Amino acid sequence: MNDVTLRLNGLTKTYLPGTPGEVQVLRGADLELRAGEAVALVAPSGAGKSTLLHIAGLLDTPDQGTVEIAGQAASGKGDRKRTGIRRHDVGFVYQFHHLLPEFTALENIVLPQLANGVSERAAQDRAMILLDRVGVAARASHRPAALSGGEQQRVAFCRALANEPRVLLADEPTGNLDPETSDQVFGALMTLVREAGLSALIATHNLDLAARMDRMVRLDGGVLRPVE
Repeated sequence: MNDVTLRLNGLTKTYLPGTPGEVQVLRGADLELRAGEAVALVAPSGAGKSTLLHIAGLLDTPDQGTVEIAGQAASGKGDRKRTGIRRHDVGFVYQFHHLLPEFTALENIVLPQLANGVSERAAQDRAMILLDRVGVAARASHRPAALSGGEQQRVAFCRALANEPRVLLADEPTGNLDPETSDQVFGALMTLVREAGLSALIATHNLDLAARMDRMVRLDGGVLRPVE
């Protein structure tokens, strides 16, 4: 059985092609993630890791190369098909939580499930299970402004996993937190990842956190190389 949930093959991406400001960010990046695997993506600032994550999550398109998610080839698909794959099979976490400020923690996790056709009762039940897993169930009725930075990011993790994606993409998910909170929040994220058995590609500058994942890859010169 093929358990590869994310396959990137020969990705290239150039900004401002043919101009004096041309920047070739990706030069043939290849990567495979398997079910249950957490991979750290490390790179210098400006190396293109956000671009790579956006292409992997179908938020951007490569100039060349292919993306396959959960066995579905996304390359060449129309916007509607790509949106469907992204909505059902990909979860995103960013450095800043991007929670909807007018909704409670619970509602922020319920809403994406409702958009996917889940009943309100089932969506609320799943939201509470996720909040409990990361230790913030008691804060379910609070809006983001009433939560600490660490609590906000935990809620963002739960929202990313609300629709049971096959792949989680995270861009510096603890980069906005102090070291102690970062360690605690990263532990909560890994708990969710391990329990769900999904694949996770997590960009981080923190090598201590990177070392807690299954393996590391470095984006260098537009290609991905394993870190031994």
